[in-house]
Amino acid sequence: MHIDIAGLPADRVVFATSPLAELGLALHALSEPGHHPGLHGWTTATAAALEPDLADRLLEAEFLWRNTFADIFLPFSGIPGGDGRTGATLAEDLDILDRLDDERFVAAATEFTCSSLYGAEARSPLTDPAMRARALDMATARGPRQVEFTKRLLADPVSVRGWIRRLLEDCDQAFFADTWRRVSVQLVADARHKTELLRRKGLADAIGAVSSAVTVDEAAERITIDKLTEGRTTAVAPEAGLGLTLVPTSFGWPHLTVLHAHHWRPVIHYPVRLPDLPSPASVEQLQRRMEALAHPMRMRLCRNLARSPYTTGELAESHSITAPEVSRHLSVLKKAGLVTTRRRGRYVLHQLDLTVVARLGSDFLEGVLR
Repeated sequence: MHIDIAGLPADRVVFATSPLAELGLALHALSEPGHHPGLHGWTTATAAALEPDLADRLLEAEFLWRNTFADIFLPFSGIPGGDGRTGATLAEDLDILDRLDDERFVAAATEFTCSSLYGAEARSPLTDPAMRARALDMATARGPRQVEFTKRLLADPVSVRGWIRRLLEDCDQAFFADTWRRVSVQLVADARHKTELLRRKGLADAIGAVSSAVTVDEAAERITIDKLTEGRTTAVAPEAGLGLTLVPTSFGWPHLTVLHAHHWRPVIHYPVRLPDLPSPASVEQLQRRMEALAHPMRMRLCRNLARSPYTTGELAESHSITAPEVSRHLSVLKKAGLVTTRRRGRYVLHQLDLTVVARLGSDFLEGVLR
């Protein structure tokens, strides 16, 4: 995923918190608690305390945040010529959402029906019969709730927009206001810290502090986000609101979201790193490790190496293969960062790095959900 930033002034890069964006991810965590094992206590307690009517309405709209994270939760990005500033309160964020025109709102809310066209300039299903048919057809494949919602939205976007706002306001009253008071302290501090980094040390340092999965090239012309999805956008298009906004989230890990819709201001929605979480492995490194372990002989070698250090000769003798064959397999495992090597006198000992191997499951989860 790439964001072009060539010639972007530093004052057009904004670190800001967003109550609406955090509410969206809190709702996602309630719908997909398996994505967020660290939030198990919160999701269990919150779900159990929901009033039945609110729980039913959340089920009706959950496709807005369950399988995709609809851009309606980052509405400041869709205001043409906007400055990328978020609301200080949920009410202010919702007021910004109300400023989106119907075409942009409908396109963002029906993102789940047109994901293959995301990032491209597409006609509105409100005005184009072919896009309308496509939206309804894609919604049909998702389920009856999606079909009903899409029909209502296309027929009467104004009333559906009001329904969604009331739903989010009710969530705020039921549970989110207390949650936001608790998590906003950390998020505000994070945004302030990175703003100061940007001012004192420049864009590369500020972006580098966001995540090891986000980097700036040496020429400071492009930001690259290490994700399995592909896309490209620009932060230097005046019609989209020249600039880039970065929004920290407490509920987001392991998701690292990039808004790159056509003619919307790009947004990086990043999880605030907790001290006990190791840095994420790159997608390339994750793939290298899984491919290294896919070979049956390397799996057998790992069985030995997990128990104690071995020399190349010992492994060759144990598995009845030649020393050069063992060396080739060890080389693959070393490049993947799975095996460590140390010298003891004239012997070279190899051992499996159990810490890295233990993280493979969470690395895989983070890689595919990032």
